Amino acid sequence: MTYLVLFVSLIFNALANVAIKSGMRNYTGGINLGFISYVIKNPTVIAGLSLFGFAFIGYSFVLSKLQLSIAYPIMTGAGFLLVSVFSLLLFNESFNLFKILGVIFIFIGIVFLSR
Repeated sequence: MTYLVLFVSLIFNALANVAIKSGMRNYTGGINLGFISYVIKNPTVIAGLSLFGFAFIGYSFVLSKLQLSIAYPIMTGAGFLLVSVFSLLLFNESFNLFKILGVIFIFIGIVFLSR
């Protein structure tokens, strides 16, 4: 059950990043009151923030059950993997040999750390 909650939390975390990136793609201004207004009025950004909230709740539960040295690498490493794939598929962000190797090494590290 704990690993299922961890998995759902990392999915929510990755989707939160994707939603916020998607919502902020058209913003061209600086950090000012206009930025704050843009963020507050943007439903995609608000959805991303909500997903971060759900991820936080789930991850908090996970930390009550698992060692931090196991939960954190899985959460961040697997989250990085998901965000990298979403970035490639949804935003056409670059994915070169070094990124592919990095993703492979992260996956191997997650496997080792979770045992």
